[in-house]
Amino acid sequence: MPASPSTARAINDRLALRLLQQEGPLTAGQLKQLTGLSRPTVADLVDRLADAGLITVVGESGEQRRGPNARLYGIVADHAHLAALDVRTEGVFVLVSDLVGRVLAEASVPIGGDTGTGSAVEQAVAAVERAAKEAGADRLHTVGIGAPGLVDPATGDLRDSGGLPEWHRSLSAALQERLPGARVTVENETNLAALAEQREGAARDRDTFVLLWLGHGVGAAVVLDGTLRRGASGGTGEIGFLPVPGTGALPSAQDCDGGFHSLAGAAAIGALATSCGLPAPPRPDGPGAAEIVRAAVAAEGREEAVDTGAGPPATRFLYALADRLAVGAASVVAVLDPGCVVLGGEVGRAGGAVLAGLVAERLRGMSPLRTEVRAGTLGGTAVLRGALLTARDRAQDDLFRPPGLT
Repeated sequence: MPASPSTARAINDRLALRLLQQEGPLTAGQLKQLTGLSRPTVADLVDRLADAGLITVVGESGEQRRGPNARLYGIVADHAHLAALDVRTEGVFVLVSDLVGRVLAEASVPIGGDTGTGSAVEQAVAAVERAAKEAGADRLHTVGIGAPGLVDPATGDLRDSGGLPEWHRSLSAALQERLPGARVTVENETNLAALAEQREGAARDRDTFVLLWLGHGVGAAVVLDGTLRRGASGGTGEIGFLPVPGTGALPSAQDCDGGFHSLAGAAAIGALATSCGLPAPPRPDGPGAAEIVRAAVAAEGREEAVDTGAGPPATRFLYALADRLAVGAASVVAVLDPGCVVLGGEVGRAGGAVLAGLVAERLRGMSPLRTEVRAGTLGGTAVLRGALLTARDRAQDDLFRPPGLT
């Protein structure tokens, strides 16, 4: 059945808005070329979108061309404001942006482990309000939150997870209460990192890959045929609980100690470094582990590569770390055959091509499935970028509803 005129107009309008988002300001002629629509149809949709306050004239396409045909149309960036949060065990990082994703303000607040739930939530909400005020945002349309732990696919809320602060679970409701009218959404931090690496980072040319998150803890995100897979209970990629050799114990439902986390988490990386004769990391978290890995890679570049168990401390450390990471990667590859594994998070970026190459070499010896291993390019910022991208997508899905689209 052919679409009704109103439905066809709505579809065309949304297509034009998406093109303006992806390509930046365009003339009516460029919209005609990119959409394949007729000149009168494009003229009508430009008028509709301008009347709705979604687009406006932002300039002209060239000095030699003047008049209506040269007008450049762009999305009205301040039509809505968005916030993104990266919620960690030790604090919160906040960004506020306009509708096209331009960052207008940032804020962060450390939250100690002995801070009570009410006080922690108040500090986090105040950081969001402070950033919104600095950005000149009277209200926030959408707030995207990235947090560790499982997100219940039925409710969209964080599930109770052992070892994570209680205030994490209370933050979403508090933001919803303090920011009336805002759409507040929560997503697992590793899933958001994968989205960011796919849209802006190391996996831009891949529609199927696995992100192995290496930071304070470990995790994985699975993207198959362009779709993020969350699983029946939201737990796809909880690789920290994967039982692996070399830990001397088994993980439990409440604690991932004894799982892959015990081989590749920040504390494990720090202990491995000292056992290889390297200095202890400056702090027992993702950035601290990344600092050790970055220093080892720099030293490796000055040393002659040797086989595992011999040679300078940096070489021994990187080879041993690659052995550990390959155990987790090989398990994922054996089940999913993704063709590409991205080493993300602070540690993955710090290891760069050197660590990725060592892991790839070990995978070739452990699995018959061809797998490319890449270093993530966004590091620890990937969660915040993914939260912002998600907030922008959801805001645009709501706002890019021209007349006729229901």
